[in-house]
Amino acid sequence: MTEKPRGRRTCLYTPTQLDAIVSDMARQASGLLAGRTKVAIVGILRRGAPLADRLHAQLANTWGIATCVRLDLKITRYADDLTLLYPETRLTENPTHAALDLAGYTVLVVDDVMYCGHSLLRAVEYLACKQPAEIRTVVLVDRGAAKLPVRTDIVGVRLDVAPSDVIECNVPPYEDSFRIDLLQPE
Repeated sequence: MTEKPRGRRTCLYTPTQLDAIVSDMARQASGLLAGRTKVAIVGILRRGAPLADRLHAQLANTWGIATCVRLDLKITRYADDLTLLYPETRLTENPTHAALDLAGYTVLVVDDVMYCGHSLLRAVEYLACKQPAEIRTVVLVDRGAAKLPVRTDIVGVRLDVAPSDVIECNVPPYEDSFRIDLLQPE
């Protein structure tokens, strides 16, 4: 576990509350996927990947949507505390994805937080080149601050917070418990 930035933290959602939210997100996704036989669930590393696993498990266990292509994309721009790491959004292609054919697939792209939209836009651009039938975006938290033309199709919660505040999605295995905290930096 990495050291977390300093400041005042307030728990906004507990593990029990988030389990219910993910269940509802799966219910919404099942509606988008009704009648689809070719489904791909794509997690954006880091925390989007275990969220995609949780969503996939819910879709399989509750809604009978078990046969899915499951992959992850490594996209970087910001650190967890919203410090800009790179001036451009970087996608590191996994060599096994180079020849990936998603023609006819419905793709769900899963991320933890939608902030400005850089990561989701980069993921959608990359996946669109794989010729899927449709691409849908899924986020646990939408901050309502998108600056790019990216929309979220399924949102767990919308949190309008001050630009200086940080939404911390704590998602195992990266953190010990599944929760959402609001960090007000010092």
